[in-house]
Amino acid sequence: MKEKEKEHREQKVPLEILKKLRLQRAKSIQRAKELLKEQRQKISAIESALKDGPKTVPEISELTAIPTPEVLWWVASLKKYGVVMEHEKRGSYFAYKLAQDEKKGEE
Repeated sequence: MKEKEKEHREQKVPLEILKKLRLQRAKSIQRAKELLKEQRQKISAIESALKDGPKTVPEISELTAIPTPEVLWWVASLKKYGVVMEHEKRGSYFAYKLAQDEKKGEE
């Protein structure tokens, strides 16, 4: 029994330390959660814009109300991770489409 009590007391100390750290860092944790939520919303908006078919960065920007430079950054990131891919060149811009659409077409 004494061993279990000792183990229980030892576990309490780290929990108390974690609680203090959470309180100290509450603002930065909240900000990180907000940024993550914004990122998810932007990615979702871009993916939704592409569900109707391939679009250029300016077209995506217009549909999502996200500034063009930011859309370009997100599209480049999504392309890097295989979520979107280049479709065709339209004038000076490439059109992008969802990579999953390409996979559906192959099946």
